[in-house]
Amino acid sequence: MRGYAAGRTVTTTPGATAGPQLEASTGHPFYLVECGVFNTTTTAFVVSLNRYTVGGTAGAAITEVMEDDTATPILTVATGVNSTASTVGGPFTQASIGAAIGAGVIWTFGSKGLRCPGTTDAGFTLIVPTGTGQHFDFYWVWEE
Repeated sequence: MRGYAAGRTVTTTPGATAGPQLEASTGHPFYLVECGVFNTTTTAFVVSLNRYTVGGTAGAAITEVMEDDTATPILTVATGVNSTASTVGGPFTQASIGAAIGAGVIWTFGSKGLRCPGTTDAGFTLIVPTGTGQHFDFYWVWEE
């Protein structure tokens, strides 16, 4: 498997069902191996990583990069905050992010990562499940 990454600062405030997404291309599963979220404000907030089965309307595309320039073309799609709600499942993990710029969390998911099936409109999303949404920096690392 080859490694890929994408990251940015959210430009739209995430909510309880709308956040940045990492989505599979039809027929091509991927494995999320790492995800990081960092505060860009001085207001604390809660963030969770959830699987979704309906992604809503995806936000602006994010440029994905290959960790190895000899890798195959990238099939997984990273986007900013979606403009309509996603259908999300329970969180894989959740964290309180402190009220300081740079406070954050890095989640890693074992040797294989969290598997996302290569089905239409399936992937992972970062949402603010409770409280007021905040802008944050985030990144995804995955394998295909």
